[in-house]
Amino acid sequence: MKKNSLLGSGVLALLLLLAGCAPAAHIEKDDAVDFSQYKTFAWTEKQESAKRSRANDLAEKKIREAVNKELERSAGWKETTDNPDVLLSYDVLVERSSRRNSDPVYSRPFTRTFYNPYARRFYRVYYPSRFIGYDDYSVPTREGTVTITMADAKTDKTIWQGWSTGEVDSRNLSSREIQSSVRAIFKKFDVAKN
Repeated sequence: MKKNSLLGSGVLALLLLLAGCAPAAHIEKDDAVDFSQYKTFAWTEKQESAKRSRANDLAEKKIREAVNKELERSAGWKETTDNPDVLLSYDVLVERSSRRNSDPVYSRPFTRTFYNPYARRFYRVYYPSRFIGYDDYSVPTREGTVTITMADAKTDKTIWQGWSTGEVDSRNLSSREIQSSVRAIFKKFDVAKN
């Protein structure tokens, strides 16, 4: 019985840790749009630039795969090239940022010796460490934002936009970071389509 409760508390702690690591996602949508009328989507083509790198091609492929998977799973939409209902585009921004950290500061414990002349003895008194305050400092980080935009193919009006911002490890987003950002955005899309 004790083993099961330890296992259960370990699993709960792991779930809370993973939930805390998810990036924050936000959405904006056109309230007048009925999302049930949409069944197909297509990606808009980005304008070609001379400095396109292979890392960008890989990131683009990963973002498109993650979004396609989420749209097919959550909304039942299919990707098509013939007369789509919705046009999708994305944008990725990685910029330098800073995170404020705060560490508690404690005094050093010490011991003082006193002489009692009446008892003719020395006494040692221990003073434990005490909380003094906080040491605030900033840590340089990189912050990545993934933005996904949906536009009605007939009117070319933006009907939904979702974005997710989180701390990233390098200038390019990893597959894990892309998938967690897209997943966080489309958790909100489930709510938005109703």
